Amino acid sequence: MLDFPNAKINLGLYITSKRPDGFHDLQSCFYPVKWCDALEILPAAEERFDMTGLPVPGDPSTNLCLKAYKLLQRDFNLPPVHMHLHKVIPMGAGLGGGSADAAFTLTILNRLFNLSLPGEALENYARQLGSDCAFFIQNKPVIATEKGDVFAPTDLDLSGYTCVVVYPGIHITTAEAYGSIKPAEPAYTMEQLLKQDVSAWKDVLKNDFEEALFPKYPELPKIKEKLYAAGAVYASMTGSGSAVYGLFKEGPEELIFPDHYMLWKGLL
Repeated sequence: MLDFPNAKINLGLYITSKRPDGFHDLQSCFYPVKWCDALEILPAAEERFDMTGLPVPGDPSTNLCLKAYKLLQRDFNLPPVHMHLHKVIPMGAGLGGGSADAAFTLTILNRLFNLSLPGEALENYARQLGSDCAFFIQNKPVIATEKGDVFAPTDLDLSGYTCVVVYPGIHITTAEAYGSIKPAEPAYTMEQLLKQDVSAWKDVLKNDFEEALFPKYPELPKIKEKLYAAGAVYASMTGSGSAVYGLFKEGPEELIFPDHYMLWKGLL
């Protein structure tokens, strides 16, 4: 069974407090984009996992796809499978690609073996794998709070906007990003901010990680400035970086970036 785990962008991201468990509480709007990996899972005589595409650092045996399989296998005695992941979404970019791969593993296994798990149950499994994994079960725009795993619906609809995502090849770890953050409550809620016209977001909708990371990585503010110069109505870093995206009412003319950058463009 084949599916295509997709990325997400953050529309605003506020780190509001540090939790007793070491994590941080946040407020953000998660919005899916169609930059996708490919994941195929088939029944097999013995367990097997392999990858192609972008190189993934670390031991393959610790990949989130395998962890998701083991998590369900613990409760449902699943037979062996052959999983193949073709990695397209860059890592350390704030796009949630690894989380999407894990969540899609759960949903594929649910269908493949007729487990009949409802969305809420799949979300609870996904929360055990990572803070934003659960988002990719429903895979629709939400207001995310707490660790990024508690969701409220939003009627925000950016259909028709063109999204351009630029990844400059800088891998920013979660620990590095959060190490420079000073939590604070925002002046307005995400719901209040998103009700404003997209053209007003430039002045009011912020990503707290920009203040911490832009001075350290000057390429990032330059990308943001270039997207605005090309006609973006809103541009921002996504997640804890380092990908930067722009929203355009009309598709921009060709954008030229260094050869080692990765670029995705598509309709929302």
